[in-house]
Amino acid sequence: MKKVFIIHGWGGNPEEGWFPWLKKELENRGFKVEVPSMPNPEYPKINEWVNFLSKLAGNANEETFFVGHSIGCQAILRYLEILPQNKKIGGVIFVASWINLMNLPTEEEKIAKPWLNTNINWDKILEHTHNFVAVFSDNDKWVPISDSEIFREKLRAKIFIEHNKGHFSGSDGVKELMSVLDAILKIPKYK
Repeated sequence: MKKVFIIHGWGGNPEEGWFPWLKKELENRGFKVEVPSMPNPEYPKINEWVNFLSKLAGNANEETFFVGHSIGCQAILRYLEILPQNKKIGGVIFVASWINLMNLPTEEEKIAKPWLNTNINWDKILEHTHNFVAVFSDNDKWVPISDSEIFREKLRAKIFIEHNKGHFSGSDGVKELMSVLDAILKIPKYK
């Protein structure tokens, strides 16, 4: 059975924005879906989030998919870095994923600094799947649209640019996200 883990972002929760809608849509199509509460979401730490995700995903396989939002994408990237070399997963959909951030208040800069300054081993990530989709908004005040090119170059991700969706948060009024649902349903076709 296909399983999807939806990983919320910084300060997020499982009931935020489009997560409940996506969970229901996928379950209606026969997927098993988990949207966990990530540890200490107001002050996310790499090791806490990656260890939590590793335990949650257990024995992930080619029927396992991940959907991340914002820092949840970072957690997924770093989780994939630590998987055993021959472990394969089905694919990943990133929403408002970032390598760089902008417009952060000083307190948030301190929290984000380890995530921004700890290198990502893109080659190790690619050992586990070549099925990547990344969704960005043309008016995200935190994520520069130029980060989409990093995901295209490093992961050969299929890129979608949404219009006027902000950071894809509940506070941006995003309650449904068809591009993500479509990506999960079509991801094998992006190979």
